[in-house]
Amino acid sequence: MKTIIKTSDKSKKNSLPRNQILQGDCIEIMKSLPARSVDLIFADPPYNLQLGGDLTRPDNSKVNGVEDDWDKFSSFAEYDKFSRAWLLEARRLLKDDGAIWVIGSYHNIFRLGAELQNLGFWILNDIIWRKTNPMPNFRGRRFTNAHETMIWASKSENSKYRFNYDAMKALNEDLQMRSDWTIPLCTGGERLKNTDGKKAHPTQKPEALLHRVIMSSTEMGDVILDPFFGTGTTGAVAKKLGRDFIRYRTRNGLHPARAGTHQGDQGRRRRKPAEADRKARRAAHPLRSGHRAGPPPARHGALRPYAPLFRPRTRRRQSGGPQPYGRP
Repeated sequence: MKTIIKTSDKSKKNSLPRNQILQGDCIEIMKSLPARSVDLIFADPPYNLQLGGDLTRPDNSKVNGVEDDWDKFSSFAEYDKFSRAWLLEARRLLKDDGAIWVIGSYHNIFRLGAELQNLGFWILNDIIWRKTNPMPNFRGRRFTNAHETMIWASKSENSKYRFNYDAMKALNEDLQMRSDWTIPLCTGGERLKNTDGKKAHPTQKPEALLHRVIMSSTEMGDVILDPFFGTGTTGAVAKKLGRDFIRYRTRNGLHPARAGTHQGDQGRRRRKPAEADRKARRAAHPLRSGHRAGPPPARHGALRPYAPLFRPRTRRRQSGGPQPYGRP
């Protein structure tokens, strides 16, 4: 049974509602939570796409893009005001050594990055999520928009943020994790759909993306706040990894596939973790490798430098010696 707490319930003001769905305006709910109570925030705010008119494919079929009211702002000034309001509350809620992840497209990520710096956050990395299956540019007037950007920032320059270096290395075939992540969009069984067969949310994020975010910068038992939780992917992945979550929703109801996430993700079919997942969980165990800010601990001498993820294939020349493709 899911739990919904309304913002008018003042008896909950000084408590931390772990693993619950909070219903109401995100900024008002954030104001009701105690300060310095959250370890990590993952935010997927409105993109402010400024769409004008319908977008169609070459066969004149309509593209189901982001057309919801929550993504409509009258001006950049209004969007900046909204962004500053929720980021101020986010900074208040973060513990001193906490961190925030913000994801966006070229429409909004630069404005959000500037606001983060203006409020005192300290940017640690920008991560490029490269989509293997992006939506094409149907009009042929721009490059295909094949990526989104995530900003990872600590609460302040002096924060001792968490980074599970070994866990990320285990997920990347024992190589240092880079800042460009190649992950496909949600498709098939992972894409949540309504009863009419249409996608439940236009910007659903893949679980693989949240898995890396949560695994890299939290430990078991940490509290993760998602002020724009959409289909509930953050909560679902958090529970699989043994973290607690707080999430908001502006209207009643939750997709059936996410309704059980606060009770161990019972609403979704459990999958057997991949070998890389198991290695990462072992590496991220608090008794093994989790460490705060600073260089990773030395192991067996100097760390191995970055190595290419893909090595050039070779072919045999008639003369016998192997040569990389592309060479005469």
